Amino acid sequence: MTGDGTVGKALAVLDQVAAYGRPVRFGELLTDSTFPKATLYRFVQTLTNQGMLQYDPDRQTYAPGMRLVRLAHAAWTQSSLAPLARSHVDALSAELGETVHLAQLDNAQVLYVDKRNAAKPVEMFSQAGKVGPAYCTGVGKAMLAFLPEAELARIISQQSFHRFTEHTHTSGESLRRDLAEIRARGYAFDREEHEPGIICLALPILAGGGRVLGALSITSTTARMALPALEAHAPLIRHAAERIAADAQDWHFPGATDALPHTGT
Repeated sequence: MTGDGTVGKALAVLDQVAAYGRPVRFGELLTDSTFPKATLYRFVQTLTNQGMLQYDPDRQTYAPGMRLVRLAHAAWTQSSLAPLARSHVDALSAELGETVHLAQLDNAQVLYVDKRNAAKPVEMFSQAGKVGPAYCTGVGKAMLAFLPEAELARIISQQSFHRFTEHTHTSGESLRRDLAEIRARGYAFDREEHEPGIICLALPILAGGGRVLGALSITSTTARMALPALEAHAPLIRHAAERIAADAQDWHFPGATDALPHTGT
C-alpha cells in the first residue's frame, strides 16, 4: 500500500469496510484503522461521494456502495472464468452430485468465482465472491503447483500459514513438498486442511502454454466420502477443466497479453 499513494490508502479503507461483513460505524473504523481520524474521515467521505460507500443516516453506518455492485458485475463478466465455464460447472455438478467450485488467484489468495452446491448441501466456508487462503485449499494448491518459480516464491512469502486444523500446512517448506507431489500427480487434495470434515479434489485449469487460468474442484465431507472415492472422479474433473481451458484460449484475461514491444522515444 505504501507505494500506491492516496488511491492505495483509499482502497485499504474500502477493504476495511467490506471486511466487517455488515454496516459499520465510523468509530469502529477508527478503532481498527492505522490512519489519523481526520485522514480516515476524508477517505470515507470521498468514497461515499463517489458511490463506493453508502451512508445510512438513520443508523449512522457505512457499507459498500452500489457503484461497487456495477464494477463487480463488470469484473465478473470481463475478468472471471465464471461466465464461459458455467455450462461445464453445471454439467459436472449434475453428474457428480457433489459441491463444485471454480476459483482463480487474486494476488496471493484464492477467489471463488462460482459454486454449485451438492445434492445434499453441507455448510462450508467457500461461497462465490469469497476470498480464501491459497496454502490450505484444494483449488489454491492446484494453482500454486503450476506457477512459475518466481511467482510461486512471491505468493508463498505472502501466506499467513495460520493453523486452521491439525492438517494445515504451517510452513513454506511443508507446502512446497505438497506442491511437488501435486505437480507429479496432476491434481491436489484438501485433506481437512481448511475446515474439519471437509475434503476436496482440485485440478488446475491451464492455458495451452501451461499458464494457470484457475482451478476446478469437487468437495465433500468425511462423513459421506473418503479421499479415494473423490480421487476416482479425477478424470471427469480433468475433462471439464480442459474444456474450460479450450473455451478460454481465445479469451483475453487481464495480464495475459504479451508485453508490448518497446518502441523507444
